[in-house]
Amino acid sequence: MSDYQLINQNLISINRATDVDHPAIVRIGRLAVEFSHRDSCSAKDMNEYLDQHYNDSVIREELKNEDNLYYTISYRGQTVGFSRILLNTVHPNIPDQNVTKLDRIYILRDFYNLKLGYRLLSFNIGISKKSGQAGMWLFTWTGNERAVNFYLKTGFKIIGSHKFNVTETHYNSHHQMFLRY
Repeated sequence: MSDYQLINQNLISINRATDVDHPAIVRIGRLAVEFSHRDSCSAKDMNEYLDQHYNDSVIREELKNEDNLYYTISYRGQTVGFSRILLNTVHPNIPDQNVTKLDRIYILRDFYNLKLGYRLLSFNIGISKKSGQAGMWLFTWTGNERAVNFYLKTGFKIIGSHKFNVTETHYNSHHQMFLRY
């Protein structure tokens, strides 16, 4: 098994993302963020956010940074989702020092029924635990009930709130959630 082929169960594989994955990450990120958050702000604000955060140059730079642990999940050879975690990312609401931030996890909605989000989250939790982390935390939009319920079902607890700036003039209220191992 190569360093990048980390899991392969039948038709599903999870791999460490490389520069060649940046087009898929940009495409999936734009589609998933727009689908999940389109009701949280105006189309203008959403487009500004997507243009700033999900473009080729931004994602390529993030992939170069070894602190960003990007993974893609594929189904039948097609990349259908990705995640990004950051190890040892402390936050004032969490007393533990060795915690992982789940910064992004997105699956294309056509593949929700395959429970790939659970597989990718479990995979990331495994990486976090193997790295000696005490838990994982994240922010998620309070209006994204699907995501909030997903994290609650997997053991995360709401521990605080956060104002997430979509643009300079618009923010959304987010839950901060934490899973202690």
